[in-house]
Amino acid sequence: MAKAATLRTLSDDQLLDELESARQELFNLRFAFATGQLDNSAQMSATRRDIARIHTVLREREIAAADALAGASQGSAGVDTAETGDPS
Repeated sequence: MAKAATLRTLSDDQLLDELESARQELFNLRFAFATGQLDNSAQMSATRRDIARIHTVLREREIAAADALAGASQGSAGVDTAETGDPS
């Protein structure tokens, strides 16, 4: 899987596709582990970390979008209160 910097270059749709793919891979690894067919159990940990990286990038974007929206709405409200001098 990719590093977080590489994941940040992907679009939201591509990230969601990567997330679905990683979840399917984790399911398959768990199944292989339960049936005794998994040779390298560290693959499960790596896949869980990949899923966490994808969730982190998606959350970063969600927070950035919320901050941008809040900044835009506060910026216009801040001008009004600064002009009147009344904080209410």
